[in-house]
Amino acid sequence: MSYLFTSESVSEGHPDKVSDQISDALLDEFLAFDTDSKVAIETLVTTGQVVVAGEVKSNTYVDVQEVARRVINDIGYTKGAYRFEGESCGVLVAIHEQSPDINRGVDKDDKNEQGAGDQGMMFGYACKDTDKYMPLALELSHDILKELAKIRREGKEMTYLRPDSKSQVTIEYSDENIPQRVHTIVVSTQHDEFDADDPMLAKIREDVINILIPRVKARLPERMQQLFDDKIIYHVNPTGKFVIGGPHGDTGLTGRKIIVDTYGGRGAHGGGAFSGKDPSKVDRSAAYAARHIAKNLVAAGVADEILVQLAYAIGVAQPVGVYVETYGRKNVKFSDGEIAQKVKQIFDLRPAAIEERLKLRNPVYLETAAYGHMGRTPKTVTKKFESPYQGKTELEVELFTWEKLDYIKQIKEAFGI
Repeated sequence: MSYLFTSESVSEGHPDKVSDQISDALLDEFLAFDTDSKVAIETLVTTGQVVVAGEVKSNTYVDVQEVARRVINDIGYTKGAYRFEGESCGVLVAIHEQSPDINRGVDKDDKNEQGAGDQGMMFGYACKDTDKYMPLALELSHDILKELAKIRREGKEMTYLRPDSKSQVTIEYSDENIPQRVHTIVVSTQHDEFDADDPMLAKIREDVINILIPRVKARLPERMQQLFDDKIIYHVNPTGKFVIGGPHGDTGLTGRKIIVDTYGGRGAHGGGAFSGKDPSKVDRSAAYAARHIAKNLVAAGVADEILVQLAYAIGVAQPVGVYVETYGRKNVKFSDGEIAQKVKQIFDLRPAAIEERLKLRNPVYLETAAYGHMGRTPKTVTKKFESPYQGKTELEVELFTWEKLDYIKQIKEAFGI
């Protein structure tokens, strides 16, 4: 019998994502001028107010207020009517130096033996639902909101849109875990008040179904387009009008959308958030490494679905455990335990090696802070930064390195594929 699975996403204007983007923009600023910066920054946003707190060890200075305001404006909070606006909101800064007790366990004379920045377990997941090796429900949820943001910025259609929005997609799967069809789509979008409630809500529903979804569908591969039919159930702004939103409608916090950031509830999650953390924190770097491993294993043909767990002790370089789960969908004559042993042989899983392999000491994090850290497209870009004390710098950096399929050959050789 078929089953249903659901994932959600939130837009860049969602209050939790505003917080994530501020935290990661600040991390990028520190890394741009001091690649050895140790950063753990949390952000809270609410009506007319931003609070930035955390621990930093760095040789550079960052104008926190300027960075926060720039991020808020770029997202689209530029009107007083939103009750949260980049130029007028208050920005309270409470950043202090990283604890020397933590730093002692991380920094070592031999950088290759750098210890993990904390204990914990991190997961990576990959499957064959989509060309990006991501769960279909999550990928479509992200796609819907990315397209909605494009429409808002173009300003030609759906001109009533405001920055805050959420989506949710339910997929019908066969017993063989193959997507059969899109079952339900939920879209809740903040909007201007432009008419009486009933005609206004009817117009938004009509536009979502007739403008937004066709644009999303047109960008998908043919095999994914075929999953859309005329039986899809739509819930558009199901609670009614959504005028009050963003940080005015709901306080936002860094790290509160970890399932949106990863696999939409597929696989597993160790509980650690990503944004605002430099790569010495294995919550972030090892989660990226685990995704890199899982994606390359599936792409190489080891299994059609894979979960990889990496676990660390604070201050210890080597992981305390490596675990692999293939859900009975492996294509090789190795047990899951044997696959895990080969993973340890193929990939150096010490934190410093992960940082080097995935180029994580570069300012590459703002781009991760909305629409998911996984399933993105690797690309090289030039980024510009300006410091009040260290002038300007221009850096060429590689984004989403953990999404590269660069270990397929080594994996195939190791497994005799």
